[in-house]
Amino acid sequence: MMQTHDVEQMCRVAQGPNHGPAPIPQEGRWTKARQISDICGLTHGVGWCAPQQGACKLTLNVKAGIIEEALVETIGCTGMTHSAAMAAEILPGKTILEALNTDLVCDAINVAMREIFLQIAYGRTQTAFSEGGLPIGAGLEDLGKGLRSVTGTMYGTSAKGPRYLEMAEGYVTEIALDADDEIIGYAFVQLGVMMDLIAKGTEPGAALAKASGRYGRFAEAVKTINPRQE
Repeated sequence: MMQTHDVEQMCRVAQGPNHGPAPIPQEGRWTKARQISDICGLTHGVGWCAPQQGACKLTLNVKAGIIEEALVETIGCTGMTHSAAMAAEILPGKTILEALNTDLVCDAINVAMREIFLQIAYGRTQTAFSEGGLPIGAGLEDLGKGLRSVTGTMYGTSAKGPRYLEMAEGYVTEIALDADDEIIGYAFVQLGVMMDLIAKGTEPGAALAKASGRYGRFAEAVKTINPRQE
């Protein structure tokens, strides 16, 4: 290792005790992480691209430094869906250091990887105090029935007011209005559930009915409107 002339002329002074890194909480244990294989945990990171046209939520389940499970969810950019498909193939099996230094195709996904790396390296994972962490497959639990991302899509103008398009419950088909034309509820379809029913042989009309629901004071509506057409 090269040294400058000034350093070469210095006499040695002992550094004293070396206690190593501060322990971090990981899967119910306090761990002094000295190498990549010391890192464990399941957690989430969110990233965005430079023009902020789209965003990515990345969920990783890391065991002994290796990414064993990856969930890539994107919104707002059509091209990012294809980048996510590539990232889903790239990430599993890599160490978190390899993944941090791998081009994940899309800036938003790369930023999400950076943010999730910080959480994992500093012991801020979702499973920090869960003994043994979570099994592989736990990431899918975020998606719930039908394995669809939780998406909220709302639109509004000063001229025509708000439109609910997609809620946690599902795809909004109608919004309910009271006598003052204020929203008091909505009807929705759980698309993932409906498609599962159809795949199992349920007639589409029956599947639509089974996967439909209402929220709020829908029954008290003076009128209902289709938020996409009216």
